[in-house]
Amino acid sequence: MATLTAPVARSAAPRLLRSRAAGKLLVLALLTAALVPLVGRWGHGTWPHALTVDLSGPLASASDWIIDHRDSHPLFLYFFGHVSNAVVIAVRAVYVTLLGAGWAGVTVFGALLAWRVAGVRLAAGTALALLACGALGMWVPAMQTLALMTVAVLASVLVGALLGLAGGLSGRLDRALRPVLDTMQVLPAFAYLLPVVLVFGIGVPAAVLATVVYAAPPMARLTALGLRGADPEVLEAVESLGATRRQRLLTARIPLARRELLLGLNQTIMMALSMAVIAAVIGAGGLGDRVYQALASVDVGAALAAGLPIVLLAVVLDRVTAAAGDGTARPRTIGWPYALAVTAAAALGARLLGASDWPAGRVLDIAAPVDRAVDWMTGHLYSGVPVVGGTADWAGRFTTWVLDPVRDGLQALPWWAVLLLVAVPAWLIGTWRTALTAVLAMAAIGVLGVWEPALDTLSQVLAAVAVTLVLGLATGVAAARSDRVERALRPVLDVFQTMPQFVYLIPVVALFGVGRAPAVAAAVVYALPAVVRITAQGLRQVDQAALESARSLGATGRQQLWQVQLPLARRALLLAVNQGVVLVLAVVIIGGLVGGGALGYDVAFGLAQGDLATGLVAGAAIVCLGLMLDRVTQPTGRRPGKGA
Repeated sequence: MATLTAPVARSAAPRLLRSRAAGKLLVLALLTAALVPLVGRWGHGTWPHALTVDLSGPLASASDWIIDHRDSHPLFLYFFGHVSNAVVIAVRAVYVTLLGAGWAGVTVFGALLAWRVAGVRLAAGTALALLACGALGMWVPAMQTLALMTVAVLASVLVGALLGLAGGLSGRLDRALRPVLDTMQVLPAFAYLLPVVLVFGIGVPAAVLATVVYAAPPMARLTALGLRGADPEVLEAVESLGATRRQRLLTARIPLARRELLLGLNQTIMMALSMAVIAAVIGAGGLGDRVYQALASVDVGAALAAGLPIVLLAVVLDRVTAAAGDGTARPRTIGWPYALAVTAAAALGARLLGASDWPAGRVLDIAAPVDRAVDWMTGHLYSGVPVVGGTADWAGRFTTWVLDPVRDGLQALPWWAVLLLVAVPAWLIGTWRTALTAVLAMAAIGVLGVWEPALDTLSQVLAAVAVTLVLGLATGVAAARSDRVERALRPVLDVFQTMPQFVYLIPVVALFGVGRAPAVAAAVVYALPAVVRITAQGLRQVDQAALESARSLGATGRQQLWQVQLPLARRALLLAVNQGVVLVLAVVIIGGLVGGGALGYDVAFGLAQGDLATGLVAGAAIVCLGLMLDRVTQPTGRRPGKGA
């Protein structure tokens, strides 16, 4: 036996050394062995104070300078001031127009627009959604949100289309824009609030401009993708007819990119609506402010009354723009002059009848019943349930058994060990460049002096990602293997994917109270649909020939899944992990508003107290944490024969 196993062992060793992953691990082990004695002089505990840069003084000075010169410096008077005034005027004009049209005019115009773009069914759904906003007593806040979002979407589409046009027509600009857009898309929405507040102060201009920065990247990326993916044969045919470059762009490239442009519009609208709600933290007003104020006082009934119109608007806008982009729109049987005339007639008729404003007697108060239901759940489900305990007990146990050990374990590790743990998966999945970027981003958090709060946030992200992946991968596998399960899940996933991040906090606060566990629960619910969909799609797109070969060899369904489908769907599964991590981080940060603590709390505290130094440092740390998590989980394609 020894004579047989020795050659096997000798042949296995070279195979292990030839493995790309083993080689990377060996290099990291050698680097660690060489560098640990050198970094030992800074200690082996938490991030050393000697490597920390205190930015509170310079940031406070910069903040004071900006505040002192906001009304006198030419940069603010002749540039930022004009931008701010233009935003205020545009939002006010749209808001006054919506109020002037009244509930009847807005509802009729929305229904006719949906009918023209997507057909009768979505027109009826649009009308019902708008009427529900009034019935819930949220007509005026809904119009405030709609006015802000209209201006933000128009500006986002303009900025995104211009950037996408530049990237689509120039390979050099596309390569330059790509890392910037990548970084912007992985950053949590909260991180965008602080810089604009520093320049524009609290109010509508800051909210709109933060929304533009957050919502423009998908429009830019999809515009560039559509322009660069235009059929070369069509472009050659147009060029052979003597068309100029501008004519080729207007008559060939842009029409061929229609699907991508409308998809970019859809994504921009959804991200703008999500950000318009979060921007309530910096004075955006509207429905988001109602939700924010209700959550601050843990008034679940009032939060739900304001949250439902947000969900309804999001679902309607998503369906209408998606129908316009996927080619399912009905023929255009309604002309714009007719639609505008009917809208004006409806608005004028309501005004003549004195019913321009939503009737006060037609408001359905759902806050009181919801509060009673929450009180009942608190009394019967929150704690003391026989055998299973209550939701508060679950939250407490999850905090004690999962969140606390993960946080304490991360904070107990030597700082260099945390950097090593970041480098290993980043290099194994990607390249040495992605690993270096991830390590530098994590090190920057330590330099900023928020190492322990960042590890607290990271522990919540890791716990939420683990739960999300267990539930999401299992559900995605079930959906991929059963058409019935996929059809049943589709409408649920559609609704959950269109809901803004803020709305997820409402039910978890009702069920679990405040704390880190509710923030994790909201993050799981928010990230789950994307993980399920990407997993199911990846498994369904596995080469059928490989599955037929496995079946012909007598493989069981379980063997086909583990030995064929999952390995072949590796890139899709890594993408699911990446998207799950990015989405989880976005909500964990917002969870600072409901007791999540850590970096999210620091940002909220800085905004609420005007302590921009604390808020900006925490915001910069969130940026670094998001960049690190994206690089650690982002698969990088390689050309055959090339090393990492």
